[in-house]
Amino acid sequence: MQMNATEILRNSVKKQIDSADEKALKMVRAILEVEQDHDLWDDLSDDAKISIEQGLQDAQQGKLTPHDEVMKKYKKWL
Repeated sequence: MQMNATEILRNSVKKQIDSADEKALKMVRAILEVEQDHDLWDDLSDDAKISIEQGLQDAQQGKLTPHDEVMKKYKKWL
């Protein structure tokens, strides 16, 4: 079974944590606690949330434009 990118990263971080000093461990713990306590979704405006949700629905329905088509269309502005 092949590991995905998240699993590979998790294993790498675990190895680094096993050899980390106390200062590094405290920093990692602080980062993880902040991530658990705060959801960035809550900071978004209602309009932004609606837009994101619509984009996800579009993606699930296959309403996507390939990257190369977008780049061709907007090349003059990039």
